[in-house]
Amino acid sequence: MLDSKNNITPIQEIEAALLQEKEVRLFIKRDDLIHPQVSGNKWRKLKYNLLTAKAQKQETLLTFGGAFSNHIYATAAAGKVFGFKTIGLIRGERIEPLNPTLAYAEEVGMELHFITRSDYRKKEEVIYQKQIREQFGAFFLIPEGGTNMSAIKGCAELVEEVQEQLPELPDYWCASCGTGGTLSGIIAGLNGQKEVLGFSALKGDFHQQDISKLLHKVSDTFKVSDTLDNWQVNTDYHFGGYAKFKPPLIDFMNTFKKDNNIQLEPIYTGKLFYGIYDLIKNDYFPSGSSIFAVHTGGLQGIAGFNRRFGNIIM
Repeated sequence: MLDSKNNITPIQEIEAALLQEKEVRLFIKRDDLIHPQVSGNKWRKLKYNLLTAKAQKQETLLTFGGAFSNHIYATAAAGKVFGFKTIGLIRGERIEPLNPTLAYAEEVGMELHFITRSDYRKKEEVIYQKQIREQFGAFFLIPEGGTNMSAIKGCAELVEEVQEQLPELPDYWCASCGTGGTLSGIIAGLNGQKEVLGFSALKGDFHQQDISKLLHKVSDTFKVSDTLDNWQVNTDYHFGGYAKFKPPLIDFMNTFKKDNNIQLEPIYTGKLFYGIYDLIKNDYFPSGSSIFAVHTGGLQGIAGFNRRFGNIIM
């Protein structure tokens, strides 16, 4: 059930020579194990959106995403599991055969509509949203990536879970950044405690401003200050931008899996842990500190990635 606590995920401590050398500890919140299809932060982001849709007696979910979107995959799966019709407005043209992400979404019942990139850029405009309501009828709108106030509420619960699982909160909290919803939830949940470090998967320095806006919106709801200064977003490990990669990233991911039996993916979590390890090597984290990182799932995208670039992710 969506409102149960059956989806609390384990925390795994990593054992590695580098960590021993630098005298730091690294804990991973295994949200990749939260649900078989609605993976990682997508479960947390969708949870309260789905509960709200149910309360409003909505029967249809409509959302937006790219061709390889974890959010599209997760929303389609959630619709199948929890009894919603789902509609996905996909950026770009339909290309046959569909990639594994879109093929799965369609297989479990999501109605896919492909829209131009110019129309996609209008997705948050009132006039465009009126047009799609006229086209599709009644639906519950979930934004691209699932980031809204309900999503932040779901992600903030992660802090409460960790408080129950560990004897004390880790010193540094790390998560990858796409739309900034997951990091905003963690910042709100901690409410000024500890240090929060986001790792951007995209080029540009817009995350700092976007997250500040999200925190301002939720400040009253979460009774937190909108001037928190215990967080920052690192932009050094995007490897060229969204969905871009370089061989060192893939080598790191494959080694990490071999050493720890934890699969990473190249869009978000691979870059996150590459960045964490690089910062550890360069003494960013003081000796004696503890680091906590969220594995946000998204492993479904590996099949499509390997189909495009060869089976380079093991």
